[in-house]
Parts: sequence; structure tokens; C-alpha cells
Amino acid sequence: MTLLQKLAKVQLELKAPKSNFNKFGGFYYRSLEDILEAVKPLLDKHGLTLTISDEPVMVGDRFYIKATARLSDGKENIEVTAYAREPKTKTKMDEAQLTGASSSYARKYCLNGLFLIDDTKDPDTDEYVEQTTGNINELNNQIITLFAKALEKVGDREKLYKQLGLNKAKMTELTKANDIEAKKKVIEQLEGIINDGQEE
Repeated sequence: MTLLQKLAKVQLELKAPKSNFNKFGGFYYRSLEDILEAVKPLLDKHGLTLTISDEPVMVGDRFYIKATARLSDGKENIEVTAYAREPKTKTKMDEAQLTGASSSYARKYCLNGLFLIDDTKDPDTDEYVEQTTGNINELNNQIITLFAKALEKVGDREKLYKQLGLNKAKMTELTKANDIEAKKKVIEQLEGIINDGQEE
């Protein structure tokens, strides 16, 4: 068989169940390790080798991790790449952990591309709606709780809104919106305000 034919066999035979549970979001997911453990026996079965490498690349003013998965039968190679942007900051993580998390994310998604693994949910399914709604409700609860704690520390509501770059109307709009990333950003800001000076 050609390398493409062998890859098609692996894609057909690969079963990588979502064995990890996200308590925060209330859903199951598959990790990079899940995919690697599931694919190793198939690589051996079809006489293939898989290597994954990554490197930091600058795009604009931000660093991205570029991961490359290379599948080989000893004669031919197939490569798939994926990118993950390093966040500027993330609570409770040092710089090495930030890079490591981005590396794992990029490696996982280049394997998803190589082996045709789909991590997304159809937006029309009940599971997608329930998962998304659950995430939004949990994030809103976090914002409310953290805002109260941050207010105790700052002591002035308007000053706190100013630090967040928001006002009362925009905060109300945010809690009603479905913008998960915007909610997470505010949560990180609130955590930063609450934790400011505590580690000194």
C-alpha cells in the first residue's frame, strides 16, 4: 500500500474516546495523550512512524507555537501543521507553562488534521446547546462572585469598572451575551485585581 492508503486505514480504524472530564465546563474531551495512545498500535500495525515537532514563530507582535506532525513509511512523508497563540498572561502559570500549554494545543490539533479527528459539536445538536449554555452560566456566576471580591479590595465600583475598561451598562451586556472569550477575559482581569500584591 502507498502511504496515503495506509493513512486512510489509520483514519478509518482510529478510535480516540473522550476520556477526560472538564468539571468547569461539564463536558468530556480527548487530550493529546489520548490520541497518541490510541494511534500507536495502528502505526505499528501499518508500519508507520509518527513524529511531532514544534517551534515558536512571530506573527505580528505575538508569538505562536507552530506544531508539525510528520507521518512516514520510510519512503514517503506526509506533514500537517497547526498553530496556537501563546497568551500574554494566564493566572497561576509561569512562562514555561504558557508555552507548554500552547505546544500541547497545537500538537493536538495537527494530529486532529492528520487523522481526521473532529473535536467540534454541531451547533444544532442538544448536546452543543447544553454544553454552551452550561459554560455561559458558570462563567456568569464566576464574574458575579469575583466582581464582589474585587469590589471589596478596590472599594469603589466606578474605579473597578475603570480598571476593567467597562461600565455598568457594558457589564450587564456582557453577562447577557454569549461571548465566552470576553467573559473569560473579564474573569482573568478580576482575578488579577484580587491577587494583585498577594504574592509579594
